[in-house]
Amino acid sequence: MAAEITVLSGGAMRRFMVEAVPLFERASGIKVALSFGRTRALISEIEAGAAFDVALLPRWAIDPLVAAGRLAGAPVDVVRSLVGLVAPAKAPTPDVATADALKRVLRAARSISYSKGPSGEHVAWLLQQLGLAPEMAEKTVFAVGRTVAEVVAAGEAEVGMQQIIEILPVAGAVLVGALPGDLPNYVLYSAGVAATAAGNAAAKAFVAALTSPEAEDVIRAVGAEPA
Repeated sequence: MAAEITVLSGGAMRRFMVEAVPLFERASGIKVALSFGRTRALISEIEAGAAFDVALLPRWAIDPLVAAGRLAGAPVDVVRSLVGLVAPAKAPTPDVATADALKRVLRAARSISYSKGPSGEHVAWLLQQLGLAPEMAEKTVFAVGRTVAEVVAAGEAEVGMQQIIEILPVAGAVLVGALPGDLPNYVLYSAGVAATAAGNAAAKAFVAALTSPEAEDVIRAVGAEPA
């Protein structure tokens, strides 16, 4: 097997990867060079011929890369990254148990926040589905260069929506809960092996390790669900 592999990962998966990778390295003796980035930037790098062995990205990003021949074989679903509502730490906890309850919370808020990354794209789509997009547009504070929870903790938005894995570490903000189960409430992350690494046993071993019981324990610990 190769002594080292290169892995590209969406930034939202940082907390999972920095804990899961050492488990793999100790068990296999293979070193992993991790590179994090925004999903669309990583897509552009891969399309431009970036050298890598494995990519961990939202499934909506992985599938076109497979179709384009940039990734080999069938992708492996790894993480369901739940999207949740975040509020200031000392604010009353709103009810978001149902889609209707969430709509009431968003309409009552003077300002909301979400990102322009994968969870932000999911939230934007969700607002369209709920019929809230036009009225939310006027009071949205986008989180650019920081997390939604940081925007909320700074008092720049009353509530926000982002992947829970990115909400939990932020002081001054509190996770109200996952978006209601009667809505699509997660971003699916999948792993794919680069076409140039199709014969790389180390890359395939790494992808398999991402769905091991040990990796699943890490996934749950950081606030997500195994796929």
